[in-house]
Amino acid sequence: MPSRRWSLPIQMTVTIVGMVAVTIAFLCGIWAVLYGVLSFLDVSTASSFAGGLTALIVVTIGYLEYKQVDTIERLADADRIDEEAEPELYELVTRVAAQLDVPVPTIALSDRQTPEALAVGFRPENVHLVLSRGTLDTIDGRAELEAVVAHELAHVKNRDAMVMTAVSLPVILARGLGTRLADIENPGGAAILIVPLGFVSTLIWGTGKAMTARLSRAREQAADRAAVAVTGSPAVLATALTKLDRSISDTPNRDLREVSGISSLSILSLEPEELEKVMLGPDGNREPSYWWLRKRLYRFERWLFRTHPPTDDRIEQLAEYERQQDRRSPS
Repeated sequence: MPSRRWSLPIQMTVTIVGMVAVTIAFLCGIWAVLYGVLSFLDVSTASSFAGGLTALIVVTIGYLEYKQVDTIERLADADRIDEEAEPELYELVTRVAAQLDVPVPTIALSDRQTPEALAVGFRPENVHLVLSRGTLDTIDGRAELEAVVAHELAHVKNRDAMVMTAVSLPVILARGLGTRLADIENPGGAAILIVPLGFVSTLIWGTGKAMTARLSRAREQAADRAAVAVTGSPAVLATALTKLDRSISDTPNRDLREVSGISSLSILSLEPEELEKVMLGPDGNREPSYWWLRKRLYRFERWLFRTHPPTDDRIEQLAEYERQQDRRSPS
């Protein structure tokens, strides 16, 4: 399948080039706003002053964003375990890691019933594999668990955490700037600066997030292919994905909101497909204002920023791998 082999490198190259352009646009946008305001105020050397302020803003926002990021184990509410606590799980993870030629990860388990499965770590030598009790209870047998673990460790093999962190830099910076501007109350005259900066940050955040989401979807499919290469059975991974997807669909929206911070990292998206509808009024019979519009905007946002391919598409692709295996096997 040459087209699929080249698909990920091409998408990665296009995304990197695009994100470089987005980063340049972000910096130029901030500079242009500052330069315009400083020129209006008749500040001498407005160009140089705007350049210095742009650099200061970007460095400060970057420092604040990365300083406050919680560990994934804390977000997932997971505790690290050793070989004595879960010998069978430890043996399975060790074997899959050896097959993929990656270091054995630190294993962490969460007591949540939401089906979570993710591998995190900037370098393969410092990877944590996080699983929830909901995942272990949902999938049956070692074969399905092996397929899930193989998918997650394939991300480690492909250095996806490093790649996605690097290409997400302008998104993180734009989100950080926009969040802090939105927190300013009663800006007064500063609105002349805050409003255009807010517009620039929102535009860059939306553009960058859509581009990185597309790359994320491609890397999920690449991890599926790598898991099949390890386990030799596309059907087993397809079965595990089907069960996990059904479990996520049955999970209340309030529980999914608790794990929204790790949704993009998990084997399946942990975000609800539909916006939760809460009826208003004393009798609970009044529909929220503009519900039809809010529902459609949510669907558009899910489509634009979806970090995982639809589960049905992944299962269909796995079925195609199964058919290819059948054609190659001797009759």
